[in-house]
Amino acid sequence: MQAFQCACGQPLFFDNRTCLGCGSEVAYDPRRRTLGPLERHADGLWAFQGDAREPKPLFRLCTHRAAAAACNWLVPAEDPAAFCLSCSLTRTIPPLDRPRNVERLHALEAAKRRVLFSLQNLKLPIVSKTHDPEGLAFDFLESLPDGPPVLTGHAAGVITLNVAEADADYRDKHRDLLQEHYRTVVGHLRHELGHHFWDVLVRDTSWQESFRSLFGDERDDYSQALERYYAEGPPADWQDRFISRYAAAHPWEDWAETWAQYLHIRSTLETVTAYRLDISQTPLKATPFGPDALFMPEPAEAGAAFLAWINAMVVLAAVLNETARSMGQPDTYPFVLNRPTVTKLHFVHCVISGDRAARTPPPPEALAVTGG
Repeated sequence: MQAFQCACGQPLFFDNRTCLGCGSEVAYDPRRRTLGPLERHADGLWAFQGDAREPKPLFRLCTHRAAAAACNWLVPAEDPAAFCLSCSLTRTIPPLDRPRNVERLHALEAAKRRVLFSLQNLKLPIVSKTHDPEGLAFDFLESLPDGPPVLTGHAAGVITLNVAEADADYRDKHRDLLQEHYRTVVGHLRHELGHHFWDVLVRDTSWQESFRSLFGDERDDYSQALERYYAEGPPADWQDRFISRYAAAHPWEDWAETWAQYLHIRSTLETVTAYRLDISQTPLKATPFGPDALFMPEPAEAGAAFLAWINAMVVLAAVLNETARSMGQPDTYPFVLNRPTVTKLHFVHCVISGDRAARTPPPPEALAVTGG
C-alpha cells in the first residue's frame, strides 16, 4: 500500500472518506491509483484539490459511498456507470436486513478494494463480467437456516464468499477446525483470485507445462483430491514442500496458495517501503535464498532483486511476529518459506511480469471449478 497525504499535510489512509485534519472529502481514482482530497464542482461532480491539469478531470462519487459498502472510489464523469470499478464487480450481496450483514458487507468490500489495489499495481486485468464473459464477479452470500450452505470458492471467474468470513468468531472456529495458521478475508480473496488468474495467465499458454513440472498435473481429479485431503490430511513432509497444509491438496490449490502468498509478500513490502521502515540494521541472521531457488535463470539484476525481496521478507516477518507477540497477538506472518515455495513464488513472479503467452480457447469441459 502507498502512503497518501492530504493537501493540508494530514496523512490519509486507503479507507478514508474524509480528512481528519481539514474535513475534506477524500476518494480514490482507480485509473491513476491516486487517493486524495476533493473539491466540489457543479452538477454533483468533483475534482482533486491541487490538480493542475487543464481541463481538470472530473468525477462522480460511487453510488455506494453512502451505502453499506462505504465505498470511497470514484467514477470518471464521462462514464455512465453508477458504480466504481470495485463495486461493479460485486454481483450479489446478502440481505441487509439480516443481523450483521451490513457490517459484514462493509468489511468484505473494504478488503476487496485493498486486494484490487494490489492487482492494479501489478497491471493485471480487472474486468467485470458485465463487460466480458471471461471477467470477474463476486457473490457475497449468507448461509440461511433453511437454505444450502455457502461454500467459498471460484468457478469460471465467479468468486463466492460466505459472508460469515467477515466475523472473527467464525474465522477463529474454522481456523482451529482446519488447523490453519492464517484465515482472513483478504487471504480468501487473494486465494480465489489466484484460481481466476490461473485461467487468465496459465491455462492454455506456454506456461502450462512449466506449471505442471512445479505444482503437479492439474488434470488429476479435483474432487477426489479434496476428498482425500479432508479424509487424510496433507503428507507428513508438507512443510518442506508447500507454503500451507491446504496447498498440498491439489496443484490448483498449491498455485492459489502460492499466488496469495506472492500478493501477501509484495503488498507487505510495498507498504514497508512506502512508509520508509528500515530493517537493514535488524540484528537477525538468516540464511538467504540464493540463485538455485529461482524457477529459471534471469538477468543477474532481476534475479538478485527478486531474491533480495524474498530475503527481506524473511527478516521482516521475524520482526513483525515479535512485535505482535509483544502485544499478545498471533503472529502477523505465520508462514515459513521453504526452497520449493520460493521457486514457485518466482514462477508466479515470472508469469505476472513476463510476456502474456498466446492462448487458445479451451473446450467447455476444461473450465475449472475450484474452491476452498
